[in-house]
Parts: sequence; structure tokens; C-alpha cells
Amino acid sequence: MMPVIPLDSADDPRLADYRDLTDVSLRRVSEPAGGLYIAESSKVLDRALRAGHRPRSVLVQEKFLADALALVGEDAEVYVVAAEIAERVTGYTVHRGLLASMHRPVLASVADVVRDARLVVVLEDIVDHTNIGAAFRSAAALGADAVLVTPRCADPLYRRSVRVSMGTVFQVPWTRLPEWSDATPLLHGAGLHLAALALSDDAVTLDAFSAAGHDRVALLLGAEGDGLSRRALEAADTVVTIPMAGGVDSLNVAAASAVALWELGRGRR
Repeated sequence: MMPVIPLDSADDPRLADYRDLTDVSLRRVSEPAGGLYIAESSKVLDRALRAGHRPRSVLVQEKFLADALALVGEDAEVYVVAAEIAERVTGYTVHRGLLASMHRPVLASVADVVRDARLVVVLEDIVDHTNIGAAFRSAAALGADAVLVTPRCADPLYRRSVRVSMGTVFQVPWTRLPEWSDATPLLHGAGLHLAALALSDDAVTLDAFSAAGHDRVALLLGAEGDGLSRRALEAADTVVTIPMAGGVDSLNVAAASAVALWELGRGRR
């Protein structure tokens, strides 16, 4: 078994993956190739491992050590620290008692991810990590086959995104799209009908679009505030809207994804 190593200093160089590195910095580190991300909690680590992701190390408090060892076995060094050391290293209270430094996997091609998909979620330029995580959780729970994110969309493997998703970012196949000039022919070439969720005078209601019975659909969801870009709307085959009441014009993007996926997935479940 890989060694269990008690550490009593927040300055120990073996804790570098967890100290003074933002999630963006972790993604861009040159060693190991491809970068890292942080998995937080036993549940999230378990889902990451089940998805085939590899741990580099685990940072754990004593009372969670048995859980960590049961998960990683011989695959990573396990650093055991007191709660105050963990907080000094990370800069925040580690409520769930366990962090793992994970090797970032190579993303699959768009063609591979959507090849057999009938319902795909496309997240365009969404920068709020909580919304990313919530959208992935909706995708997993409500039957989406894949998620695609645009080049400027926030990272699904950001620690907050992973945590909010409850680890479903490891469950739903996903990858990054290129810019719309290249993404549009890729999606149309895969046989997907592009449905843009947006406010528009020519939009059809969600229930009417669902009743039309399109066999394969990519649901386009836009950024907080501004919604979908002009290029995304130009790429869409249909603009779809969720009818609102009470003087409200739209929902939060994560809530809208759940409503739309529930309606579009009814005939597939």
C-alpha cells in the first residue's frame, strides 16, 4: 500500500498541489502534463475514480483516513493533517475532510461525445461555477446524454462546479466545442437539431417544440444576464422559450436547463 504520511506543517512541499494554486493554475501546471483538478469529499472522489480518473495524492484529516484508504488503495500517497493545517494550506475550511489532487483527463472529441447522443446540453460562455455544476446535475438526473461547453465557458472540473454537481461531471460525457464557425457544422453533421433557449418574437414554446418530436436535439443555454450570443442564435434551427407568469421573463440558466430537460426527456425516459 502507498504510504500514509502524517504532515504537521502547512509549508511542506508535498502539499504544493493544495496550496496557493487557483483552479485555473492547477489546470495549467506543466507537471504533470495536462494539469490537475481538485476533488473534494469522499463521494466526489469515488465518482471520479469510477470514471477512470487517476489521483496524484490525497489530503485527509485523521477521522476520514479509513474512507480515503478504501477508495485509493495503492494508487496515491495519502497525507494526513490536522484540520487547522488543512485550512492554512487551502485557505478555507475543509468541511468534508478530504481533498484529492487528480490528474486532468484528456477530453474526447466532439464527434465521439455526441455520436450516439439523442439529447445534448450546450453551455455557452457560462462563467458561474455553481450554475455549471447545477446544469451538469440536471443533465445527469433528467436524461441528457452529453454536455458540450464553449471555449469561454467556465471549467466543469473547477472545485465548486464538481461539488455542486455532486460529482455528476464525471458521469455525463462532456467536452469543449470549438468556436461556432466550426461547432455548427460539427453539430449539424452529427444529426442534431439545435434548439436555442431564448427570448424571441419568433420563439416556439417548450411544450410545442417537445411535441414536434425531433429525434436528436442539442439544447443551447446562454450566459447569465446576456443569454445566448448572436452567433449561437444564428446557428440554431429553432428558438424555444419557457412560458413565464408573474411578470418574470426568464429563469436562472440552471433552473431553465432542468425545466427544459424534463420536458424534452419525457418521451425518452
